[in-house]
Amino acid sequence: MRSRDYDLDFRDRASRIRAWGIGLLAVAGLLWTWCAVLLLTPYEAERKSDDPYPDQCEARLFTDRGTANEGLYKGDYCANERDWPEVLALLGLSVPVSLAGAVLVTTGTVHRTMSAHAEAMRELDGIADARGA
Repeated sequence: MRSRDYDLDFRDRASRIRAWGIGLLAVAGLLWTWCAVLLLTPYEAERKSDDPYPDQCEARLFTDRGTANEGLYKGDYCANERDWPEVLALLGLSVPVSLAGAVLVTTGTVHRTMSAHAEAMRELDGIADARGA
């Protein structure tokens, strides 16, 4: 295999690694968006199945101790509808996904940059050899 063929194959692998990293970062972004939706949007809580008039609940992040903390003791149905463990699980899942994505994007970018640098050095060596001959 010629060095140029190997270099092109190397760049192709680096591009695939970078694409996987971008995909993982997109998944992490979706997880962060889902977390933001759970925290920032109001929601409805049904008292029983097929409830025609569900309770209107404030967004979890904007409650002032009402539905988030004291609601369960007052019989408020909003208290258990969107729990904090679900939001924290989403954030916890997004951390390794985003970390892996960042590592893959960085690795792919560095590999492509180093390959381009090596090709430029080979071309400069070829020019210097042609002038010296």
